[in-house]
Parts: sequence; structure tokens; C-alpha cells
Amino acid sequence: MTTINVAPLADRGVVRVAGAEAAKLLQGLITADMNRLEKQPAIFGGLLTPQGKILFDFFVVRTDEGYLLETSREKAADLVKRLTFYKLRANATITDVSADHAVAALWGGAAPEIGSPVIVYQDPRLAELGWRAIAPQSFDWSSIGYARIVEPEIYHAHRIAHGVPESGRDYAFGDTFPHDALYDQLDGVSFEKGCYVGQEVVSRVQHRSTARKRVVPLDGSEPLQPGAEVKAGEAVIGSVGSVAGHRGLALVRIDRVGEALDKEQPITAGGVPVTVKLPSWVHFGIPTREDKAKV
Repeated sequence: MTTINVAPLADRGVVRVAGAEAAKLLQGLITADMNRLEKQPAIFGGLLTPQGKILFDFFVVRTDEGYLLETSREKAADLVKRLTFYKLRANATITDVSADHAVAALWGGAAPEIGSPVIVYQDPRLAELGWRAIAPQSFDWSSIGYARIVEPEIYHAHRIAHGVPESGRDYAFGDTFPHDALYDQLDGVSFEKGCYVGQEVVSRVQHRSTARKRVVPLDGSEPLQPGAEVKAGEAVIGSVGSVAGHRGLALVRIDRVGEALDKEQPITAGGVPVTVKLPSWVHFGIPTREDKAKV
């Protein structure tokens, strides 16, 4: 086997949702379509506020015992409470099993063949990100003979290079709409399924094409700093999230980026000149005057 990078992610936790009505419960709550798990091993989605903002995000993996939700470890207990609040009389059990599991990101080389009891699935957001794995807490990742164990920062540099945002680093829970965080670009939200919490707001943004904020990649002339203000001229248009050297991700007003390009204003992040370069996989552009003239 070709050597593969394995980054253990200690900040990731796991919630188990099981029972006869587990799928029905999740289908009526989360942004992603649970029916897709009939054809693929995992989906990416979130649980929103009624106002359409992201409270939690996670990968949902189907197992013989129900569903595992890989999520932020520090948010796992709160996710259990929120799902339990919505459960009512549904035949489902919801448990924080983070203490029993370990999570890792894997990429490079061929698809990993690890086998039970480790669950490996392709990252459903973007194939180029590689795979993710959920294992028993005691599992030794170095026991994978073809693995090169790396620090989480190496994984995040890989993620940033592909322009994929991560909650808590590139956008804040409770203050971000799914379109801001690129859910619509990363298969994180279904526009065909029925109702879920916050669905009306998300659908309105989609059908009116009113998403003005987006997480976008920045290339700086110098190393970038997390939290730095992104400015178009002297106007603040966003802030930097995660960084890897000269490259970073930032949540910005893309209409203001377009205006800056039209006016040939400099765009900076913490005073560092930057350029905005959209990934090839996104289906939106920076709205410049030239683009508007074509409409």
C-alpha cells in the first residue's frame, strides 16, 4: 500500500443515535438528506436554529447499531441535549459516546483498507479531502502499516489548501447561515427533502440567490493571522479564520470584494495584501460590475 497521511483529531467527538425511529428523527431535523445513506457511507450536514443559523455540524455514518454523528467534541454533549429536546416520543436513543471513540482524517495514496472495528468513509464534502475514520478510543493509528502519523495542523493545511471551511475555526456556531459556510457547495444541505429546522430561511436564500457572505480562500504576500480583519480599502468586509502560512480562509462579504475589484481597491488581511481565489469546485463567483452587466 502507498503511504497515507493519518491525522488523529482529538477535538472530534461522536454521538450515537439509535432506535427504530432514529432515521426519521434525524431526517426531520438536519439539513442533509438521510436517504442518501442508502447509497453512500456518510453525509455531511448540520442542525440549525429556527432562524436558519448553524448550531452544530457533523458527519452522519450509518452502522449496524444505528447512526454515528462525528462532531465537535466540545459540542457533543450539547448536541445530545438538543436532539433529545426534539425527540419527544420518538423511538430513539441519543448518547454521547465520545469517550469510547477516536477520530482521524486520512489522505494521500489509495483508499485505506483497515477493517473492523474501524469505520472508514470518504469525506462527503469533497473527495480531494480524503477519508475520515472512527475507531475505538484505544486504537493505535500507527498500527496501520502504511500510515504516516501527522499532527492535526498538517490536516488543516490540507483542508485550507482545498478551500474547505471548518466550524469553530472559519465560522462561529449560532451566527452563521449554511450558505455562508458553503453547505450548498459541499453537499451539506438538501433542497429536495422535506422540512427540517430552519429550512424556510435556507430555501429563501437559495431561491433568491441572496447569499452575500461566503468563506473564501486568501493568498497573502506574507503569513496570515487568524482573526485578522479583512479590508477593502479602509472598509472592513470580513475576518480571517484558519490559516496555513500565506494561505487562509476568511468569511467575507463577496459583494464588497466585487466592489473592491471594480474600484481597484487593495484587499488586505491584518494589513497584509491578499488576493481572493475561489476553489474550482464552487458554483458561485465574485459579483463584479462586468458580471452584473451580463445579467
